Amino acid sequence: MIRDITIGQYYPAQSRIHSLDPRVKIVCTLLFLVSLFIQNSLLGYVCATVFLGMVIHLSNVPLKYILKGLKPIVILLLFTVVMNLFLTRGGGTLEHFWIFTITEEGLRTSVFMAVRLMYLVAGSSIMTFTTSPNGLTDGMEKLLHPLNKVNVPVHEVAMMMSIALRFIPILLEETDKIMKAQMARGADFESGNIIQRAKAMVPILVPLFVSAFRRANDLALAMEARCYHGGEGRTKMKPLKYHGRDRAAYTLTLLYVVIIFVVGRFVPFKLWIF
Repeated sequence: MIRDITIGQYYPAQSRIHSLDPRVKIVCTLLFLVSLFIQNSLLGYVCATVFLGMVIHLSNVPLKYILKGLKPIVILLLFTVVMNLFLTRGGGTLEHFWIFTITEEGLRTSVFMAVRLMYLVAGSSIMTFTTSPNGLTDGMEKLLHPLNKVNVPVHEVAMMMSIALRFIPILLEETDKIMKAQMARGADFESGNIIQRAKAMVPILVPLFVSAFRRANDLALAMEARCYHGGEGRTKMKPLKYHGRDRAAYTLTLLYVVIIFVVGRFVPFKLWIF
């Protein structure tokens, strides 16, 4: 399960999505995530599926990597589906058992919520797969630059977010190593009830926290040794500039959002699977 977490990982490749400006990918990802919440129809999700599939194809990121990132949210996905399936009321009754009732609206809502959650993770994963941590830092700093006028430390905020993303795969790899070392010493993380499993995680969490603090201290010392004093007066080795492909990506994404908005608000085409 640890190896299935793909958040913050970068997949190096040559593709049209990789070559886009980081600002474009950040903004377009946010627009895609917003589009999932402004409509609730079958036709809208068909449009979202086509758009997401096109982006995945253009990114040259193998589909198995995208699907691999969905494994860690299986429990959350099942919990969301079950809660919406049995607690949502409305429409005709499809099935009734003891105190549980499945209605048309409950089934429709649970399906939509499952698709929405999977697309949220897949869309976010594409951004991190195709954008290096340095690119994300530069893109976020450039997008948040106007906040400097109200004394918001934009460079420091972007730097912290970049460091956090960069540390995710490192800590996951460290966790995997610690678990294998503990299992080689006879540790059992699979058997027992929830409380026993939670206690079994203590030998993992303690060295993991120690390692995380040690890495953070080493990073702080390295930054001080290089006389790092924040973003004021700093220049960029590769300044961000918009190109024709970036404007085309903005145009296509905005067109997609407009279509989704029109479909969600004015097209009465609902999902009924009975």
